[in-house]
Amino acid sequence: MDKNNKNGIQVIARAATILRLLKIHQSGLSLGQIATQVDLPRSTVQRIVSTLQAERLVISNASGGSLRLGPEVSALAQATTYNIVETCRLFLTELTQVTGETADLSVLRGAGTIFLDQIPGNQRLRTISFVGEVFPLTTTANGMACLSRISPKAAHALIASEWDRRGMEGDMAKMERTLADIRQNRLAYDEDDHTVGISAIGFAFRDLSGDVIAISIPVPTTRFAEKRELVEKALRKTAFHIDKLMRV
Repeated sequence: MDKNNKNGIQVIARAATILRLLKIHQSGLSLGQIATQVDLPRSTVQRIVSTLQAERLVISNASGGSLRLGPEVSALAQATTYNIVETCRLFLTELTQVTGETADLSVLRGAGTIFLDQIPGNQRLRTISFVGEVFPLTTTANGMACLSRISPKAAHALIASEWDRRGMEGDMAKMERTLADIRQNRLAYDEDDHTVGISAIGFAFRDLSGDVIAISIPVPTTRFAEKRELVEKALRKTAFHIDKLMRV
């Protein structure tokens, strides 16, 4: 590989790092803050950001002091969302058929997870959410699964922000141990944490675009114990197949 190709790949990688950083900090960051967090010279970041602005991938606020993701990113994300929904629809359907329970698909977006798709279960008592609904990170199975798939530093910031926003007092050391366990064992759990009477199990993965996607199965707590092993087995099988698919 010649020097020009290497430089081009390096610029793309740096641009991607900046875009991912702005995805986490949706309220915006200054040029200096970006340079500090990506550990690059301010002049280098300025050149990359200028190019991203020209492509409408990054925009500045009205006063010009803060940078955030631009409208072109939203357009690309909508196309990606459609694809990941179509890709995962068969997996959700199979999970529902195997477990009899509702299967959910969601994506990590900023300070929460957004529901993208759902296959309702066939039980008379079942859990239903709405596409587009936003759920918190620290009290849901899909949220915790997503937190386990990002860097510990980014997860720490999102957790602290959610606790502060919701007026919650949490044990960060305990939370970090829980996320470490999820990383090792893959599955995340919500046992009446978000909504009394509803428990859930879920896992997360990065799709081909780099988004963190979660698949979860909520179950009424009254039958959670009897369904737990079946749901765990079904989710682990789905995670195995999705991991293979995402490595293609």
